[in-house]
Amino acid sequence: MSSADPVHWDPDTYARFEAERDRAALDLLVRLPDDLDPRIIWDLGCGDGHHASMLKRRYPAAGVHGLEQSATMLAGAGMRDPAVHWHQGDIGAWDPEHPVDLILANASLQWLGEHEVLLPRLATRLRPGGVLAVQMPMAFETRHHRLMREVAAEGPWAGALQGVPTIAPLLSPEVYFDGLSATCADIDIWSTTYLHALKGDDAVLNWMAGTALRPYLTALADTPALKAGYLEALGDALNRAFPKRSDGVTLLPFPRLFLLARAR
Repeated sequence: MSSADPVHWDPDTYARFEAERDRAALDLLVRLPDDLDPRIIWDLGCGDGHHASMLKRRYPAAGVHGLEQSATMLAGAGMRDPAVHWHQGDIGAWDPEHPVDLILANASLQWLGEHEVLLPRLATRLRPGGVLAVQMPMAFETRHHRLMREVAAEGPWAGALQGVPTIAPLLSPEVYFDGLSATCADIDIWSTTYLHALKGDDAVLNWMAGTALRPYLTALADTPALKAGYLEALGDALNRAFPKRSDGVTLLPFPRLFLLARAR
């Protein structure tokens, strides 16, 4: 792929709610099998490298690799942990040289389509006994994502945002199970809704600016007036939908889907 980022990611904006975003990854990692002793680990869509580095500390004898499309995020990952092998690339084109013992995809696969093909393909890259560990936001149907799309379709910025891809709806848990059952056993799929207590003004808008809004902000990067107008309109809509409480907290329900599968 090109070294240029198709979506402009901002590590500082992403890290603003690091504790809230990290909760789901930790809930996934704690469910890894106790007898897993991996030699090769890949973190697909590793972002700033936090979890790849965590896996290297947990499994110091393993060769840990982090794959990330964004050069900006990858630069920060490289400074975080030189013991991890960092790679710039697209998950959709990822094809490791050797079978893998652990594939982690934390909040990354929701940006890719054709999950009925993608996840079974990832599972075939596992060594027997290897584990696929996935966490994906179930965000498409949420109120704040619906408002993001509705506001994008209205106003003078609508033309610039028309056709800009955002995350797609996930498949049903049953479809994921069926797609993995040909190559995997011990398939565990569950969902959790986190109630995030966000602080500060425009809390939900700032939350979305770290991830969901990045494609729209990239598309409007060269038209600052349109970008500012869209963000103001969206911020107003979000503040009405998710009002700040008297204690200064804004509550945001956020559902996520988890998947653990072990190759036969």
